[in-house]
Amino acid sequence: MPRQSKVELYAAIPRDARAGVTGRALQAKYGVGWRTVQAATESVWPATRKQYPKRASKLDPFKSFIDEVLQDDLRAPRKQRHTVKRLYARLIDEHGMDEISYQTVRDYVAERKPQIKTEVGRGPAEVFIRQTHRPGEEAEVDFGDVTIRLRGELVVVCLFALRMSFSGKAVHRCFLSAGQEAFFEGHAHAFSVLGGVPTINVRYDNLRAAVSRVLGFARLREESDRWTAFRSHYDLEAFYCQPGIGGAHEKGGVEGQIGWFRRNHFVPIPEVESIDELNEMIDAWDLSDEQRRIGARPRTIGELFAVEKPLLKPLPEETFETGRWFTPRVDKFSQITVRTNRYSVPVRLIGRQVRVLLHANHLIVFDGRTEVARHERLPAKAGTRLDLDHYLEGLLRKPGALPGATALEQARSAGKFTPVHDSWWSAARRAHGERDGTRALIEVLLLHRHLPHEHVVAGLAAALQAGALTADAVALEARKIGESSPAETPVVDLDGPGTVSSLTQRRLASLPPDRRPLPSVTAYDQLLRRTSTTKGSSA
Repeated sequence: MPRQSKVELYAAIPRDARAGVTGRALQAKYGVGWRTVQAATESVWPATRKQYPKRASKLDPFKSFIDEVLQDDLRAPRKQRHTVKRLYARLIDEHGMDEISYQTVRDYVAERKPQIKTEVGRGPAEVFIRQTHRPGEEAEVDFGDVTIRLRGELVVVCLFALRMSFSGKAVHRCFLSAGQEAFFEGHAHAFSVLGGVPTINVRYDNLRAAVSRVLGFARLREESDRWTAFRSHYDLEAFYCQPGIGGAHEKGGVEGQIGWFRRNHFVPIPEVESIDELNEMIDAWDLSDEQRRIGARPRTIGELFAVEKPLLKPLPEETFETGRWFTPRVDKFSQITVRTNRYSVPVRLIGRQVRVLLHANHLIVFDGRTEVARHERLPAKAGTRLDLDHYLEGLLRKPGALPGATALEQARSAGKFTPVHDSWWSAARRAHGERDGTRALIEVLLLHRHLPHEHVVAGLAAALQAGALTADAVALEARKIGESSPAETPVVDLDGPGTVSSLTQRRLASLPPDRRPLPSVTAYDQLLRRTSTTKGSSA
């Protein structure tokens, strides 16, 4: 029979007893003892469980001394108050405490310390006051860490989140850095998605990207100059929370939102080829999350956001440059150093000063006003990112440096230097020697600046198949492929020895053989004989 509560049992036993069921039968039917049967027939309510006195603790004789010390500490200088370790030592030395662990004393102090502060009026019990937010007025911002698999490698990236307090609508963005440029780009993206700016304020903790210094115990902050300019551009008001755990409670909405977003969308760990691909996935997740309800709310996030979106302040007409400018000098390795990381630039710029626009996920290098390089930003410190194309002019003069070049290894890892390149290079070195064969490969790599990558790779495969091991032959094949129709574009097996297949060749191979006779050239042979006879007679 199903399990019954004690009240139901005390109602069933008297009912069966009045029907004439014996005591032993009641015990067997309900699986209880005779005392329970007797108690149930005497009262409809079960007797309350007897409260036994709390078991004595070995710490009881010392609790009064501990309480006295904690009370005295409230009047002592802040840096000269008892730690649990010091209190434990005094209990042993001055009061002969024995066979009591440090953990027992620490647990009692952790329990009594806030109670004593409340008893003497020095600290009220912590209470959380529920807040009501009006549409379009407030938002909260914070950063969190998430782990992704970027091109097969585990990388920790920064997750920016801006959450509207009324609707719960949140906009997220992942960055390879949590610097000021990521802070600004996250805001710009969020305001663009929301279509406006909160009318009252946005809540922040004391992020270094915005706050240079906390002034005293009030909510006064010394802001960075660029953050002040950014706020002025968007007409944005900032509300700074208290430092520490107390400040986290003041923007608990976004704190919980980051945890929820991480658990629901980053488990299992996403695998992406670029940070831009990840952000496209995040945009889709943000859109789908509008269909969910928060807690017991009767409406979805999307329905509530539709109410507050018209109430937001309009966006400014002009955009704000979120990146930061740097002017490094190119070293002898044709590299620049930006935020402890090194990036390559063309070798012709060695010794010159260039301008770098640093964004959260990438950086752009300018020579004057001309863009000369673009790199994905490195997430760690003291890293190096090299582009093989930047070193080709230098390698033409030093071809022996190519086999061990770091830029070549990075190109292989990125898939830009394919197995077809390696096969053609090996064949060229066997045919022309190490130096000339490597120079021929470098001339082929220069073709990538003017021709699509897939056309050059297909041209390499076609030239390798034909035994044409010169850069001119590869260029000719690549241009022929580019001029052909899309249906005739060759398909290259990048893992094979360099074979090319064509849809046109496949169609011709499938046609039946042509059995028509070949055209005759007999008439032309007679003309040749007549010409020879005429020449002989004249002689």
